[in-house]
Amino acid sequence: MEIEEKHNPNSHERLKPRDTPKSWSELPLDLLISVFKRLSFANFQRAKSVCSSWHYSSRQCVPKNQTHWLILFPEDNNSDNNSCTLFNLEEEDKLYRTKDLGLDFAKSFCMETYGSWLLMCNRMHNLYIVNLFTHERIDLPPVEAQRGVTKMERTLDDDVFRITSHNGKEYKGIRLRSPVLWIDEKTREYVVSWELRGLCVVYSRKGDTSWNQIPETSSCCDIVYRDSKLYFLSLFGQFRIFDFSGESPQETFQCGVIVERFRLGIQLRQRSNSLSIVATKLVVTVTGEVLKVEKLWRPRSETWSFRVFKVYSSGFLKKHDRIYSLGDESMLLDQGITVLASDTDGFIKNSVYFSVSHGKDVHDMFLFNLETQTTELLHKFNCSSVQFSRARWFLPSFRQT
Repeated sequence: MEIEEKHNPNSHERLKPRDTPKSWSELPLDLLISVFKRLSFANFQRAKSVCSSWHYSSRQCVPKNQTHWLILFPEDNNSDNNSCTLFNLEEEDKLYRTKDLGLDFAKSFCMETYGSWLLMCNRMHNLYIVNLFTHERIDLPPVEAQRGVTKMERTLDDDVFRITSHNGKEYKGIRLRSPVLWIDEKTREYVVSWELRGLCVVYSRKGDTSWNQIPETSSCCDIVYRDSKLYFLSLFGQFRIFDFSGESPQETFQCGVIVERFRLGIQLRQRSNSLSIVATKLVVTVTGEVLKVEKLWRPRSETWSFRVFKVYSSGFLKKHDRIYSLGDESMLLDQGITVLASDTDGFIKNSVYFSVSHGKDVHDMFLFNLETQTTELLHKFNCSSVQFSRARWFLPSFRQT
């Protein structure tokens, strides 16, 4: 990983051996690995640069990362549009800047993240995946390259698209909604999916030269991809599971799920003190169960709440019961998954981590405790110290180099 500290680079003391420099390099391998496994990502990077033996030891394990980071994208008039600023919750007094990635971030929009990978869309609606730390880039097929009954063509204006649905109805303009990104850190196999203007869900995998349309997936409410399965929920309550382990996706499950209608903009402006549903999300647990999560907002008291229902558990559930505890798991709502939690490792069990945007697409990160029904602001980023156009929280993953 190549990042530069923006200020006060000497704020952390360097290791100072009391005997000779060799005493540090001769520490037992198992002891060093045990230490490295307990370090935060930032301290992991510092420690592995101490000497060659420490660097070798660091390669035997993966840095612990149970903390969200914030990525700040540059403004269009910034002299350095090819790098981004990073903020780590564990180091509230520091900002980092990535190396020049050769990409004009000011003219691109981040649609989704997966680990340290970003799904980006530029102003010409060209899509690509980029890794913030390894600088790898994967260009995706042109959005107008569609396989299915819905047709799309790019007009002479180049940024305007003409879309023709299966029944011959024409639309102008493109809307890429409910984006999904998954990538294997070792093989670089990937799946990218999004909804095309409410008409259908499309996907592309490694080696594809076009976007493949999934039939009967209109009016998407939410999509989640985990463990070679794509989970789809429509606004009208159609819940479907597609298995992506083979050459082509196969539907393995379908049922009806109640989806309460919501109107985000209007409800956030209302000043009543009743709870209003502002989003309905799918979340896949560690064990493969699927949860429907209703995100609620109480305008007058400006408080958040959540209702969680189990809709799938290795088969059809006759009744979608509400659940009140996640046990030893934490829910990462933005990612649509749960993870095993340890209060000492960063994530707090039986809690929902979620972000809320405001202003320049700045997201505050919150934690909602399902047991106490209380919300805690994890961090409110002070944007006065840096110029940027947009911001987004993500949960980095790190591959050893």
